[in-house]
Amino acid sequence: MREPGPRRSPSSIELLLDPDAEIAVRAEWDALAARGLSSLAGHTSASNRPHVTLVARIGLSKVDLGCLADIASFPLTLGAPLLFGSGERRVLARSVVPSAELLDLRESILAAVGPGDDAPHTAPGEWMPHVALARRLRVPGLAAALDLIGGDIHGHAHAVRRWDPDVAAVTTLAELRL
Repeated sequence: MREPGPRRSPSSIELLLDPDAEIAVRAEWDALAARGLSSLAGHTSASNRPHVTLVARIGLSKVDLGCLADIASFPLTLGAPLLFGSGERRVLARSVVPSAELLDLRESILAAVGPGDDAPHTAPGEWMPHVALARRLRVPGLAAALDLIGGDIHGHAHAVRRWDPDVAAVTTLAELRL
């Protein structure tokens, strides 16, 4: 019997928000943290930014994402809160309204990277666009957390980046033109 290797984290391609929308999300992270609730505010790595994961998979090959060359910035709406997971702890996130531009961008990226073993939350037919606010939020704190989430956040798509956990590096793939 073969010994299992070390657990690897998936690489991802992510859509970043414009600075004002990012500030609004970070304010919600900070509000959760100030109440002693789980929050992404506590993750202080430079790679930790509000984002929409477009694809995530182990072994995401380096591909030419020339499809990003002429992508224009487009409006994004962060809407109602979502919960992912089961059990005592959940992921709290904001939904992202799936506009035609967002869906087109995702399809272009999926075509560029080709088929693969995508993480369940980014697999074709299972993708739910969202921006995470907290991981491991205890269910008893859910009501307090929801009280801290404001109305819709309106912003724009700003850039596309790649996160590679094998080398702990973030690479900007495209700044979206205005």
